[in-house]
Amino acid sequence: MATKVVMEALSPTMEEGRLVKWNKAVGDAVKGGDVLAEVETDKAVMELVARGDGLVRKILVPVDTTTPVGTLLAVIGTADEDISALLAGASAAAPAAAPAATPAATPAASSSSRPSGAAASGETSWTQAPPPPVILSAAKDLLSAPPAAAPAQPAGAERSSPLARRLAADSGVSLGAVAGSGPGGRIIKRDIEAALAGSGASSRPSGAAASGETSWTQTPSGPGFRDIPLTQLRKTIARRLAESIGPIPTFYLTAEYDLDRVTEMRLAMAELGDDYKVSVNDILLKAVATALSQHPEVNAHWLGDRIRQHDRVHLGMAVATDDGLIVPVIFDAQAKRMRDISREAKALATRARERKLTPAEYTGSTFSVSNLGMFGIDQFTAIINPPECGILAIGTASDQVVLDGGTMRTRKVLRVTMSCDHRAIDGAVGARFLQTLRRMIENPLLLVY
Repeated sequence: MATKVVMEALSPTMEEGRLVKWNKAVGDAVKGGDVLAEVETDKAVMELVARGDGLVRKILVPVDTTTPVGTLLAVIGTADEDISALLAGASAAAPAAAPAATPAATPAASSSSRPSGAAASGETSWTQAPPPPVILSAAKDLLSAPPAAAPAQPAGAERSSPLARRLAADSGVSLGAVAGSGPGGRIIKRDIEAALAGSGASSRPSGAAASGETSWTQTPSGPGFRDIPLTQLRKTIARRLAESIGPIPTFYLTAEYDLDRVTEMRLAMAELGDDYKVSVNDILLKAVATALSQHPEVNAHWLGDRIRQHDRVHLGMAVATDDGLIVPVIFDAQAKRMRDISREAKALATRARERKLTPAEYTGSTFSVSNLGMFGIDQFTAIINPPECGILAIGTASDQVVLDGGTMRTRKVLRVTMSCDHRAIDGAVGARFLQTLRRMIENPLLLVY
């Protein structure tokens, strides 16, 4: 019996997926569990596996196509099996293709915007001014000219993203000379940017201009903009933020912490060997997890008719990728040693940037942290990821001159801002959590006790 291959919900929040790659072709033999294709979900690139044995009889959806969950993508069956009923059903269920957009007509100066003719009888009909004679003449010339051959597809086009192809075309980069770093060697945006950065292109004039003559650069033709298709991740980010910033009554609490002792402890740990090296961010993650374990009222979810306070800290950490922000989770962070948190954070961040996270690795957080300090951002506010009730935004550590016992000294200062869902967290509750966090950060030996 023939087996349907459908767009499966490969993550809990997935509503549609983009087909990145087919690993099998029509006529290939497959067994249940074989990886048929790679699909970009709202969070990562996942594998779509076969649910039956047989031959790939038909592939209905090409690469780089986005379809809703449940769409029939392919059919697996025996060589002599009749699959016409399945194909007919797929055609009937497929939505009609949207008509191509056409340029708006430009009415003549003397034309009226009121409908005429059939419109007078209740139908809508708009008159369009005839094109000028010059345009008609040019159109006749084009129609009488022999048709030009379609341009050859550039090398590498079949293994590159639409955005990468567009950037390559705009900048003159040959796709065939670019190595892809995306899934399966796919060329993505950052590969084109790397190629441009390493091309050594010079802004010096060439040709006549190089010999001292004046050379003018012609203004490029075209619309002067480009539309970037939304990735599944960017669509999810847009939807989730709309669910957060509007409905959630949010307030913000900002605090400054002295990082001198954190810096001293980090240097002391590094002297013990590579196994003990940690970053400032690792120490901050451990401090946040420890403080949250003492404040379950902050480590909470808003569930509409109740507030769920968590005893275990599943700490989400925001990671920037080429396609947008994703938040992998360090589970039971309150019970893990600092160096274990360090290793896990690095591994998760790497997998996130490579789009290799599984749904289990980016769902289930109870509180989140977003750190933009490495970008030189002093202070910012982050958007709560519902149903969580709070998120901590961490800025850069900066030197600050202070008076200490009548003498001037320089100290490292860190500024953090906590976004709080006022439905679950009151100002005093948030302030007490930040006080506990101050105690952990300014006395970091408490984190290894």
